[in-house]
Amino acid sequence: MTQTRQARMRQVKRVVVKIGSSSLTTRSNKLNRRVLRKLVTEVVALRQQGIEVAIVTSGAVAAGMGRLGLETRPRMISELQAVAAVGQNLLMHAYETLFKKRDVPIGQVLLSAEDILDERRHALNLENAFHSLFAFGAVPVINENDSVAVAELERPIGENDMLAAFVGNLIQAQLLVILSDIEGVYANYRSNHAKGELIGQIAHGDPRLDDLVSDVKSRHGRGGMKTKIEAARLRMACGEMSVIAHARQHSLVDILAGEDLGTLFVPGQKRLKSRQRWIAFTAPKGRVVIDRGAESALVEHNKSLLPAGIISCRGNFIANDTVRVTNEANEELGRGLSRYTSEEIVRIRGKSSASVTKLLGRPAPEVVHRDDLVLFTRNAAPDAEQN
Repeated sequence: MTQTRQARMRQVKRVVVKIGSSSLTTRSNKLNRRVLRKLVTEVVALRQQGIEVAIVTSGAVAAGMGRLGLETRPRMISELQAVAAVGQNLLMHAYETLFKKRDVPIGQVLLSAEDILDERRHALNLENAFHSLFAFGAVPVINENDSVAVAELERPIGENDMLAAFVGNLIQAQLLVILSDIEGVYANYRSNHAKGELIGQIAHGDPRLDDLVSDVKSRHGRGGMKTKIEAARLRMACGEMSVIAHARQHSLVDILAGEDLGTLFVPGQKRLKSRQRWIAFTAPKGRVVIDRGAESALVEHNKSLLPAGIISCRGNFIANDTVRVTNEANEELGRGLSRYTSEEIVRIRGKSSASVTKLLGRPAPEVVHRDDLVLFTRNAAPDAEQN
């Protein structure tokens, strides 16, 4: 039986709220105090309902631009770091001031891509830190460590949409709400206008996901709608919900009450284990392209990926690195941990296990074992856990 939106939201006990730069700042690059007050008021109201809330906030670079009198975003990394350092202080002071008026403590968490993606040990330490903040009654306020990081300022993996999705999966939040300057996902979306009907709900594996939007970017943000959908897609693969909604027009309280606001991304029936969640979000070091037979074995029959099903290998990686698994149409089916180096896969692709054993002089394991694989398709049925 299909659950109603209200029924789904009643199950939410922990939520991550991500708010973008275009919502938090004005056109003169000043912090939008009205939007900040609205956000804080709604977070406090959710806490009073017994819901734990973490905030992933953008806005440091934009706020720094306003404080320094800059009209255009700097291009040099060193200048961006300096601007972020100025803006981070302004941003956190604003959050601290507003939450303090409501007698709610906050805890600032600055993260970099290396903190959250490179080692599972780091992820476990972060998970424990977040649980302690919740136990102390504090609201975690998270941002990328732009003032010292380089990669976060210049590559897609540093986008706060993806950071929010990772944090949500790290703490196993049942809901991620991405607040932006758009009401949700439209059938045809562009940055300056929306065409077509607003899509109220998208299910896991919906074939429209890859083609819904072009990679357009807002005035300050680096994510655009494309990364918001990608974040929601990864969340769905892990078994959790997401909502893309408007920061000024929509209310968090109303969204959690189950009202039809924004676009709801509905996951499959199963929730991934903690280790599989980490695999889903770890930065892939390469890619393997598989044939139709291997695709069917993985997606329809929950099998492991064998050398015989691999057509090609791209990238330079070592054993136990995360790789993308794509089909012949270049669609990403999932991600997994490779048991071979990229050089070895080039040598063994398309060969039987017996031939691989003879070629390498050792027993030939699967390229990606089923336990080390996370699939993004509707038909995928990975092992699950409820906590």
